[in-house]
Amino acid sequence: MFLDVLADNPFSTNCWAVSADGSDEAVVVDPGFEPEAVKEMVARAGKHLAAVVATHGHFDHIGAVPLVCGEDVPLVIHQADEQALTDQRGWGAGYPVDTDLRPSQVQAVADGDTIGFAGFRLRVLHTPGHTPGSACFITDGFLFSGDLVFRGSIGRSDFPNSSPRDMRRSLRRFLELDDDLKVYPGHGPATSVGDERTTNPWLVELAGARE
Repeated sequence: MFLDVLADNPFSTNCWAVSADGSDEAVVVDPGFEPEAVKEMVARAGKHLAAVVATHGHFDHIGAVPLVCGEDVPLVIHQADEQALTDQRGWGAGYPVDTDLRPSQVQAVADGDTIGFAGFRLRVLHTPGHTPGSACFITDGFLFSGDLVFRGSIGRSDFPNSSPRDMRRSLRRFLELDDDLKVYPGHGPATSVGDERTTNPWLVELAGARE
């Protein structure tokens, strides 16, 4: 498997590029900044970009989407965050961004949908709380968690369109996943479901609490 990441930006947002063995395609996840560097990351691996995936609609995860996608590459985003592409204020981002970020092709997805690119079948796990349309994208062996879970921490749920209650429910869904799944988060180093289950203080507390 090919996997690479760019995180040299003001928010230290991880922009992942991934491809299955034998595939000449790649998927980019959460391109918030430096579109030329993102495209170079894919080209350097000898791949061509098949799709861009957004785990949610915050600017630091989608800011470079139009320039990375161009005219031909689709963006995949949960339907509840699609509004963020054109109306960050109305969507409830909590900070003033008026840029139109909608690319030419948008594939809005929902919980349980699957998408097939770069030799993978990625399943959508809707995990609202950080934003209404936050989602994890899962395939055999790993997942992209966006800003749901980080190593030793979790995402914020204090934005205007956040929901602490939904966040707790989403974290419970995360705890139902297999321990062996690797987790590639929106910020910080990679981890695993099992490691977070046993060492992440937020998840340890949640696992012992009732809804």
